Amino acid sequence: QVQLVESGGGLVEAGGSLTLSCAASGDGICVSDMAWYRQAPGKERELVAAIAAHGNTYYVDSIKGRFTIARDNAKDTVYLQMDSLEPEDSALYFCARGRKLHGGRYYPGLNPDLDYDYWGLGTHVIVSS
Repeated sequence: QVQLVESGGGLVEAGGSLTLSCAASGDGICVSDMAWYRQAPGKERELVAAIAAHGNTYYVDSIKGRFTIARDNAKDTVYLQMDSLEPEDSALYFCARGRKLHGGRYYPGLNPDLDYDYWGLGTHVIVSS
């Protein structure tokens, strides 16, 4: 059984930075896509960033140039560095691990239902204006 535990969320002023971490246990992440999603109150879940096993990344347009996703396979951990935060970034952020049958791809999957099978409970990010 895979468990994903997010940490690093909190309250920050607009323009500030946070680094989120997602630690996996029960199984490694080295061959899997990893992704960060977010969901704000009253809004649908949104893919923020994803990283494939080979390191290629995807970012949603609204955070390009401000957020960076990275992975440390030795620590079974994926990170999301968030800079120049805006109030619109406030949400519950949670990570997901890609399905192993898709493991080893060069580019990460983008479909939450087809491509990811384990999810963390999330960490809250609140950006004040």
